[in-house]
Amino acid sequence: MTTRLRLLLALALAASLAACAAQKPAPPPMAVPAPIVTAPSPPAASFTQQGVASWYGQSHHGRRTANGETFDMNALTAAHRTLPFGTVVRVTRLDDGRAVKVRINDRGPHVASRIIDLSAHAARDIGITENGIARVKIEQFSGDQMAGN
Repeated sequence: MTTRLRLLLALALAASLAACAAQKPAPPPMAVPAPIVTAPSPPAASFTQQGVASWYGQSHHGRRTANGETFDMNALTAAHRTLPFGTVVRVTRLDDGRAVKVRINDRGPHVASRIIDLSAHAARDIGITENGIARVKIEQFSGDQMAGN
């Protein structure tokens, strides 16, 4: 065999062996840690007050409220001494946590020991129609306010 032929066979053999050689496996992808997801903090109330709530209904139904509206005992409204008309507040019973959102449209209550008078509908929603009163917390949140109020 000639030298040239031997060289060609050697090169062919080397190329064959290189093609058949096992490929080095790729390294596994790096594990990316899952992002830590936390629930956003609830918004802070811009106004809070605790005290006794009462309610009013049939005897005032159809009469004018302090802001000029006609009182509807079936609406989710309330009377407060100082909050601006149109303010939406969440009223939460302190003993069982039931809550309702109401819009302030009247002034009151006219009993010194109470902080808010709820419409009959709102009072039913938090279960104070039977006793007439309950200890509550009032909270105003900016996200609950209607545009233009």
